[in-house]
Amino acid sequence: GVSITTVMRLLDTVGVEPDYKILPEVISIDEFKGNSGGRKYHCIIVDPKGGKILDILKDRKQEDLSEYFKRFKDRKKVKWVIIDMWKPFLLTVKTYFKGAKIAIDKFHFTRYVYWAIENVRKRVQKELARDKRRYFKRSRKLLLAKYDTLTPEQKEKLEIMFWYSADLRMAHFLKEEFSNRVLKCKNSKEAKIELKRWMQLTKESKIDEFKRCIQVFNRWFEEITNAFDIPYTNSVTEGYNNKIKVLKRLAYGYRNFYRFRKRILYCNA
Repeated sequence: GVSITTVMRLLDTVGVEPDYKILPEVISIDEFKGNSGGRKYHCIIVDPKGGKILDILKDRKQEDLSEYFKRFKDRKKVKWVIIDMWKPFLLTVKTYFKGAKIAIDKFHFTRYVYWAIENVRKRVQKELARDKRRYFKRSRKLLLAKYDTLTPEQKEKLEIMFWYSADLRMAHFLKEEFSNRVLKCKNSKEAKIELKRWMQLTKESKIDEFKRCIQVFNRWFEEITNAFDIPYTNSVTEGYNNKIKVLKRLAYGYRNFYRFRKRILYCNA
């Protein structure tokens, strides 16, 4: 029974500042689309081991991250930092956490393989008659699913698609090899061997859509393989990002970043 402005004024008085002074051994850094305070993307810093938000920053730029992390004196205690492939994250971590290992979240590098096979399907699909294009579009989930989980009938449908394109067959083979060999590695030593082998197979396939995968994997090779030495991922962070989307939707968006940040921290305390 109170006005919106009253709620806003009361929220401004709520103290929800994080009560920590020392960073944990493992931290996760990610961005999310906020569209508040004149910024399109904000930054979320999470403790994946403790499962809590450490802080929300106004921007994901390197200067904002530097301003935040330089205030912590005991940064040597941080052993692992999990990021996606946003270069300012990498540069910031290398500057302020010299003793920490950097790991790329598995979801963020795996999706390049799925994007590649999807692009192969779209290329092949465009060259077909209308009824065949419709069939390919409806069967896209079969290409992305793990082959071992498919029924015999679904496998037959895949074979029909492969009959139209050798490239699609090879793209599917590369995707399966990545899932069954690379992603199942138990440590970085195994991952380096399997990822190099997979990249060589990809080069030999000469499928243009996979060139982007090779470029990205070469550029981030060390950080990608480091991910196999740590049991933590950005899954906790992505969970918080989904909650933030719900908060945004309920409020029809936020214009004021500081109120948006308070709402996030208050609802996830």
